[in-house]
Amino acid sequence: MKKIGLFFGSFNPIHIGHLILANYILENSDMDELWFVVSPQNPFKDKKSLLTDHNRLDMVQLAVKNYPKMRASNVEFSLPKPSYTIDTLTYLKEKYPNYSFALIMGEDNLDSLPKWKNAEKLMSDYQIIVYPRTFEGGTSTSLSVSKIKNQENINIINAPIIELSATEIRNMIKEGKNVRPMLPPEVFEYLDGSSFYK
Repeated sequence: MKKIGLFFGSFNPIHIGHLILANYILENSDMDELWFVVSPQNPFKDKKSLLTDHNRLDMVQLAVKNYPKMRASNVEFSLPKPSYTIDTLTYLKEKYPNYSFALIMGEDNLDSLPKWKNAEKLMSDYQIIVYPRTFEGGTSTSLSVSKIKNQENINIINAPIIELSATEIRNMIKEGKNVRPMLPPEVFEYLDGSSFYK
């Protein structure tokens, strides 16, 4: 049984923080592969600043091409929108019956997890790997989060906290600032010759 970690996101753009985290998870868990699942559109996010689905997928493919255990996935492009994590997991489970899938999410998502579609099923049927994030007001101590953290399928890992955000990178590009150190070289080249985010 091949174990696949699924890292969902808009990756707008993918940056070195994503790769550092993905690599940490692969090196410190029993995952065989990690798939970056490029989300077509998040119902909670403003779409104006989003590059097209295929541009973002291209960037992820470029970013992971030298990492044999990482791959870009466009599975959600063909699923009904908005895409719900549980529906994507159900689809992948049917398509790859010999794989087991785990969900990778930032700690800042734990607060809203109980409100996700079929949250109970998500938490009981899938391993969830939670990486630390700093968020407004420090770490979350709400009761619901401490209850969720104690569920047996939830695995809090001690990955490095990367203070990098795609929003910040987009703003810097717009302001003509140098973002080269924050992006995988191939992604920097891809954006550098374009008008994206400008």
